[in-house]
Amino acid sequence: MIYKFKEFKDEPLLINHLNMGGKNPKGEEINVTSRYFTRNGKPWIGVMGEFHFSRYSRENWHRELAKMKAGGITIVSTYLFWIYHEEIEGKMDFGGDNDIRAFIEECKDVGLDVVIRIGPWAHGECRNGGFPDWLLKKDYKLRDNNEEYLAIVKKWYQSIYNEVKGLFYKDGGNIIAVQIENEFVDNAEHLAKLKEIAVECGFIAPIYTVTGWNSASGAKIPVDEVVPVFGGYCEAPWENHMNRLSPSPHYFFNRMRNDSAIGTDLIAKTKSDGWQLPYERYPFATCELGGGIEVTHHRRPIIKPMDIYAVSLVKLGDGNNLVGYYMYHGGTNKIGELSTFNETKATGYPNDYPILSYDFQAPLSEYGEVREQYGLLNMLHMFVNDFGEEFAPMIAVDSGNTVAADDTNSLRYGMRTDGKRGFVFVNHYQRLTELADIENAVISAENVEFPPIDVKGEVSFFMPFNMKMGDSVLEYATAQPLCKCGETYFFAEIPNIKAEYKFSKGSANIVTVPFENAKYMRKLNGTVYIGGGCNLYEENGQIHSVEDGEYICQKWNGSEFETVKIVQSAKQSNVEITGVENAPFEPKYKEELCIGGERELTWKKINVDGGYGFAEIDYVGDVAQIYADGELVADDYYYGKTWRVPCKLLYGKECYMVISEMKEDFYKEF
Repeated sequence: MIYKFKEFKDEPLLINHLNMGGKNPKGEEINVTSRYFTRNGKPWIGVMGEFHFSRYSRENWHRELAKMKAGGITIVSTYLFWIYHEEIEGKMDFGGDNDIRAFIEECKDVGLDVVIRIGPWAHGECRNGGFPDWLLKKDYKLRDNNEEYLAIVKKWYQSIYNEVKGLFYKDGGNIIAVQIENEFVDNAEHLAKLKEIAVECGFIAPIYTVTGWNSASGAKIPVDEVVPVFGGYCEAPWENHMNRLSPSPHYFFNRMRNDSAIGTDLIAKTKSDGWQLPYERYPFATCELGGGIEVTHHRRPIIKPMDIYAVSLVKLGDGNNLVGYYMYHGGTNKIGELSTFNETKATGYPNDYPILSYDFQAPLSEYGEVREQYGLLNMLHMFVNDFGEEFAPMIAVDSGNTVAADDTNSLRYGMRTDGKRGFVFVNHYQRLTELADIENAVISAENVEFPPIDVKGEVSFFMPFNMKMGDSVLEYATAQPLCKCGETYFFAEIPNIKAEYKFSKGSANIVTVPFENAKYMRKLNGTVYIGGGCNLYEENGQIHSVEDGEYICQKWNGSEFETVKIVQSAKQSNVEITGVENAPFEPKYKEELCIGGERELTWKKINVDGGYGFAEIDYVGDVAQIYADGELVADDYYYGKTWRVPCKLLYGKECYMVISEMKEDFYKEF
């Protein structure tokens, strides 16, 4: 069968129509058009990963940021949770793990730009959405344009600015964008006022963003003052039921920006009043593509790598020109002087989240371990980092066939093109659904006909047509472009599809990388490496593996791959877990163990003989907590996975684990 597309129609390009843009002292510029972002006048696609500095140990920031960069991330976005910094009114804390200035400087040292999400309300599954308890006790309306609230917000903004002064793009720094508020859907005037206050305080950046989703026609925003950013998750653990969800629309090429499912736990249904977000004025930008998903007490999905990769690939095909993940790196909540900082039903919010764990099943885990989607996503990131200038102006074009939400037999495909060249996208993956194999599919795009391919198994991919390679033109390839190094172009084999390359003009040096190897391919300081079953990153001029031990990797020397050895310490502590007949003490946070009612508790003692490696804990229960010398150091909502806890959290301390009884009161996939 031949698969065609609707007719390409060029779209107007609006320039200098938003109150955006800025220069640094070198004269370099960042600007925003209606279709894409630019750097120094050239189209540019940023790859943004969320990482919360206050949820991670300061001593490890640099290493974790280096891992993010190795995964193709170019921008770090981070919340400032008000409660973390001013839990007690008037007692401001920007020290230690709360040091935003040090974090931004670490980002710069690694070579990463920063988006600071200054709130004042943030959400992020934080207590009160990040508002301190004392603020909730004020006798004026919050998140509103009344004088009392705006005055205290200005004080908060000024406190942040005092910490980050001199680090903005205009100063030669790496803060390129500021996000105002979060999930605020129905008051453009308030968002405009918050931006005004932020600018008055000194937050001058090339880009200002707000979240753009609501339940209907996009959030009401000050049209020319901000760029709306969007998201898309493969699951919705905040949904207030325990049933399997309907098929996600994010596995279909539909050019959808506004995901009305995000935030339905907190965002009220919006009544139609004639408002329509003018999408045509903004590039398609995301800040919350799900890098994973957090578990709630009542919904515990198991996220697979393709759950994440397929969504991101589809969004690229749909026109996404700022690739932003939430979360990209997991973390651990702090416990304050007065309370825990997690979102709970007890605080008036609709979900119960772990006290400590904010792992999010992210590409980089709560403790910095790599999940498989890390390598899969990097295949996309390398491409946009190397070819974004050509790719960003390309417009998404719908397929000739509409695929219904329950259709498991039809090919799901889309295209981005400038009318002459481009890329066809295919997604043959749907979470928790088996799709029928498609044989002898012939895709026809802009007068280029690809050879027949079989689309089998769980695959998502894209293929180029009329791709410029220097002075040559690649008419088509049945392989996925990865990156460029010198005059060599690297492509990944697509599973079950033979890699073929046809040139209409000239030729080029092409290296085809097996798909399994491509997941371990990294471009570090302009050099291509392929890890031998390990995940490579560069820190302080040295190539490391995320995994401890001795590994072989391949380094491209300009003409071929040469073998390089990586030797790292691989110590592993011995871990002994034994049953305890009687409770050694009353658990400090018993309420987490007994969500939904009293539950039987089981205790175990944990002994480790060193601070190296991980304790692998296989248990079955509802909630597990680990106490070290009587203090809570780790917790977990069981969702069918082995719980891995760093031995360094436990070594040298008297450690006990308590497990609460499992009941059939949550959605599960195990």
